[in-house]
Amino acid sequence: MLSRRGALLLAAGGLAQLSLPPAAPAARPGGRTDDRRAEVTELLAARARSLPAWSGLAGAEAGYRNLVLPPEREASAAGGPERLTASVELAVRIAGYDEYPVVYPRRIELVRDRGGWRVEHEEGTSGPPALWDLGPARTAPGARCLVLGLADGPDPAGLVAVGDQAVPAVSAVWGGGWPGRLLLELPATEAQFARLLEADPAGWTGMAAVTVAASGAPWHTPADRVVVNPEAFGRLSDFGRQVVVTHEATHVATRADTRAWTPLWLSEGVADWTAYRGSGRRPQQIAPELTRDVAAGKLPTALPADGDFAAGADGIAQAYEQAWLACDLIARRYGTERLVAFYRAVGAADGQGEDREHRTDRLLRGELGVGLAEFTRLWLAEVEALKAG
Repeated sequence: MLSRRGALLLAAGGLAQLSLPPAAPAARPGGRTDDRRAEVTELLAARARSLPAWSGLAGAEAGYRNLVLPPEREASAAGGPERLTASVELAVRIAGYDEYPVVYPRRIELVRDRGGWRVEHEEGTSGPPALWDLGPARTAPGARCLVLGLADGPDPAGLVAVGDQAVPAVSAVWGGGWPGRLLLELPATEAQFARLLEADPAGWTGMAAVTVAASGAPWHTPADRVVVNPEAFGRLSDFGRQVVVTHEATHVATRADTRAWTPLWLSEGVADWTAYRGSGRRPQQIAPELTRDVAAGKLPTALPADGDFAAGADGIAQAYEQAWLACDLIARRYGTERLVAFYRAVGAADGQGEDREHRTDRLLRGELGVGLAEFTRLWLAEVEALKAG
């Protein structure tokens, strides 16, 4: 599907000419056309087509838009060449994965020499960097996924089979209402992983992957990226890696049904439940930390709160396991279809005028015929049953 106005079109055999609408030319006093704007716009159009960063990105479409130049009187340095600093947005769309372009605000330093304007330096100004800002990019395409890596990092081809297997596993539960393709970013280091999330590395050392909504795209559109922590992910078994990627693929598939008021025990729980579905693992194997707590007499009293899932939070492993168990309870007791229907009902609910607890209670009654208090009682019985295993 083509994206909104301002997106780029993929031409057969290569990148299309820019279809981003150029900003209206500024006028000099007296109504004269600003030649600088036309020259810089042409320069940036050529730059977007030739940046080395795109050479490794199959189907990548890039263009600069919303160019803002300083007043002409501020462009020249006394006694030196004419220089100026422009602000602009770099819009990138990867065909087959992004309905809308991902937008990166940039600052560009330009200097005019005998050959005209040239770019002396470019950098991001807000938001996370693009992966290719961290080094030369390389890619590994699969049947249902595309992995973007860095030349000095792990081989992205190692993730292809995992991504290709995750997509049909997710579609088997959530249907075909999502693109059915997965885009994964694999930085070279854990520090780069944190930079891509704009996060403190200390809080993310145990996190193997995170799904992020690409900047500049509406929240409900398929512009998600699964960002992989190469160090934490590399310590996992093959089974663990598959669980992690399938979990994140579930977040991509359920983006349109997820709202700010969706409890994290539900959104993280369905992601884990989908990832473990059909694995043949016993509850005690899927929830080892929770099982140890139960054996020690340490039981929860309520479903996990959103704050329990924060990176670096104490008991975060137990929070994920508790969430999985809650969703597993729904699927076993009421069926997979009812779990999916309940999740979508929460997302479709009006987010105004009703607190989360009352909304969840009402929707549980409507979809499952049981209120929040009764559901919590049933779930606590499942938690206690872990001791018997």
